[in-house]
Amino acid sequence: MDFKRQKAIYIQIADYLLENILAGVLTKGDKVQSVREMAATVQVNPNTVVRSFNYLQDREIIVNQRGIGYFVADDALEKTQALKREIFVQQDLPEVFKMMKLLNMSFEDVQNIYQRQANGASATKKSPD
Repeated sequence: MDFKRQKAIYIQIADYLLENILAGVLTKGDKVQSVREMAATVQVNPNTVVRSFNYLQDREIIVNQRGIGYFVADDALEKTQALKREIFVQQDLPEVFKMMKLLNMSFEDVQNIYQRQANGASATKKSPD
């Protein structure tokens, strides 16, 4: 895992797990890597992983089954979407709006860019004949 300096490492680990939930890689009831496994995978101190897991557990996204490990909560997807939406609205959008204003970009400009991105991502590449 490649960490960024602007954000605490435990939050970046939590974000990694949240993104896996949003992408459907982790679904309700799935076992999450153990603290030691995760620490080895991302090459951090196990205490940092514990902090990440506590962050997610406090938000009821993962649950600890004592002696067995951590599991994705039944309503983790909904709670993850709500959490990420809140973060996006409070932290990311103000920066986007600021940059739009500085660049004199309209919502229509952004919508057109979004549509091009969405169409490009959904387009399938043809194999050469």
